[in-house]
Amino acid sequence: MFPIKFKFIKIKNPKDLEKIVQKDQKDEEKKEKNKVKGGNGKNGKKRVELKVKINLWKILIAVMLFIFIAPFLLSVFEIANTTQKLDISQALSDIKDEKVKEVIVQDNKLVLTYQDGTIKTTTKEPTDTLSSLLEKIGKEPSDIKYSVVDQSLSKSFGDILGILLPVVLFGVIFFVIMRAQNKSAQDIFSFGRSKAKLFSKGKQDTTFADVAGVDDAKKELIEIVDFLKNPAKYRKIGARTPKGVLLFGPAGVGKTLLARAVAGEAAVPFFSMAGSEFMEMLVGVGASRVRDLFGTAKAQNPSIIFIDEIDAIGRQRGRGFVGGHDEREQTLNQILVEMDGFTPNDNVVVIAATNRGDLLDPALLRPGRFDRRVMLDMPDKDGRLAILKIHAKGKKFVEHINWEKIADSTVGFSGADIENMLNEAAILAARDNKETIEQNDIDEAATKVKLGPAKRRLQSEEDKKITAYHEAGHAIVTHFLFHMDPVQRISIVARGMSLGHTLIPPAADRTHETKSRIGEQITAMLGGRAAEELIFKEMTSGASNDIEQATRLARAMVVEFGMSALGPINLGPQYDSDEMGKAMFYEPAQISPAMLEKVDGEIKKIVDASYKEAVALVKKNKIKLDRVAEELLKTETLDREGFEKIVGNKSKSK
Repeated sequence: MFPIKFKFIKIKNPKDLEKIVQKDQKDEEKKEKNKVKGGNGKNGKKRVELKVKINLWKILIAVMLFIFIAPFLLSVFEIANTTQKLDISQALSDIKDEKVKEVIVQDNKLVLTYQDGTIKTTTKEPTDTLSSLLEKIGKEPSDIKYSVVDQSLSKSFGDILGILLPVVLFGVIFFVIMRAQNKSAQDIFSFGRSKAKLFSKGKQDTTFADVAGVDDAKKELIEIVDFLKNPAKYRKIGARTPKGVLLFGPAGVGKTLLARAVAGEAAVPFFSMAGSEFMEMLVGVGASRVRDLFGTAKAQNPSIIFIDEIDAIGRQRGRGFVGGHDEREQTLNQILVEMDGFTPNDNVVVIAATNRGDLLDPALLRPGRFDRRVMLDMPDKDGRLAILKIHAKGKKFVEHINWEKIADSTVGFSGADIENMLNEAAILAARDNKETIEQNDIDEAATKVKLGPAKRRLQSEEDKKITAYHEAGHAIVTHFLFHMDPVQRISIVARGMSLGHTLIPPAADRTHETKSRIGEQITAMLGGRAAEELIFKEMTSGASNDIEQATRLARAMVVEFGMSALGPINLGPQYDSDEMGKAMFYEPAQISPAMLEKVDGEIKKIVDASYKEAVALVKKNKIKLDRVAEELLKTETLDREGFEKIVGNKSKSK
């Protein structure tokens, strides 16, 4: 029904009717505009809406508590008023003695008003009336003023309320329980829905400008984003959309950051989901979520799906003792079908990330599913410099920070390590109440990230002296070996499992290692033991890790690298692996006892030669060794500048 308004107007001239109608229409339009501007309020004022959240469970608990507590409170109130209550015998005695002025009968209650104005109450039996009580004391009803109050209506209302209130209360409880059951039933049917997060255009701040050190991978993903933005440019020459891109590499190199950058750059819907989110206790839920995820992405194509840690669901089938009804296997089968099955999957690109590419199923890696496999490595020097500049934004540094030196000293750091290093440097500066971050803060943070936090252990003077000469021996031998890199830092502060350390980062990123450099590395590792024997005429257990590393490197020279008198022969286990690191073939080493004896002899020859060279260098530079150890005992830490002031500048290595 629509409301109809009638307006009666006297019209003298029929021609004026059209003008009146037009005027009314204009008035109505003005009223509508005023309503919109004024928020449907008077004088253009905005209407204020109050929203009240009602919790049915709290209301029910409050009502039930009131029902149980109310009688107790009433009884307490009555007990508190016992001073105004009389026994029926005392009340009748007072009426007989004419002390009572008036009596009011309220059902079984008698209200007595005394001559002095005092009001007291008493209770009679339901079968007794006031007249019968007066007869017992020899009084007539006419001898006293009394009145009767009719309470039948209130009593009836109370009886009805006592019946209806429990019924209503149980009805509400039943309604709430049924509602909760319906909600639970809906939740059961929602198990199979995808939990992917949708990032629309403009919702993600990370872009490709925030990613550095992985330029090759960035180019691949920039191409994917451009394909989705401009598909006509590629289809014109017959190119199709790549089905998927797999990012794999060590932890912390920027796989997830690249995906976030794609979400920030792509002008298409971006669905993000972790591999573990597909798995549930119920079998079949993972496959259902895969179907729902791809169905939603296809409905909004072109779109991108990102699956982080895909190895959680993409592991190779047939491994282990679980049969074909394994939940992970069903989920993987559904992904395989969705990515390249009978149903076309155009304009939906799947990007996945993992650091365990060797575990993935071969069917998942073939072209047509993941067409592109992008390997992310640790950043080189230029990449580390770019990463430092990105993560240095928003932090306050002193002027003239040597970023080149920092990039040189962080060889082997991933992007996540570099970000953590700068954050630790900021924390160190703030802890010391500095306003800016200094170079030594960054150096300390780099050491903390690489070796762990410093530990102030209680050591005797003898232990400190042994540690100082041990680390000084490493530094002296390294400094005077031609092919070794410069010593960057020496410390006798305990970190992790070590009592001290000597940092010798590579001066440049290297792809190959020569026999000369590997031999000198073994010599530098044995410099600590050589210094201990020279100074203390004793061997300590502190060199155990050095000896282990030196022996392993010498064995690799003989068994794997062919750098011994046995010639270029691989005497280790035979194995082969694909580009993902998955072992394709493995055969244990098959070496005769005679050859094993020769291998052990070559290893001993290499280690003995290196140790003799270390002892010779330590003896030749004993004075410098003593000065370095004394300085370490005073300051606990020496950087490259302080070390080279004692021993001189290092000759340039090849």
